[in-house]
Amino acid sequence: MEIVRLKTETIKLDQFIKWMGITATGAEAKQIIRQGMVKVNGEVETRRGKKLKKDDVVEVAGKTYKLG
Repeated sequence: MEIVRLKTETIKLDQFIKWMGITATGAEAKQIIRQGMVKVNGEVETRRGKKLKKDDVVEVAGKTYKLG
């Protein structure tokens, strides 16, 4: 599990995926979210605008990230 330090209080799920370099564009991030390929705190999340905050755990592309 990789610990990721946020510089803001929250970040949208699609922005996080793009920021981490998992996808090259926001459109690609939106697509993998819609396809149910992303989990937040152990549950599939299909809302690209889901706001992530400290202690949330994101699973995507075979990797796990904990926001700190």
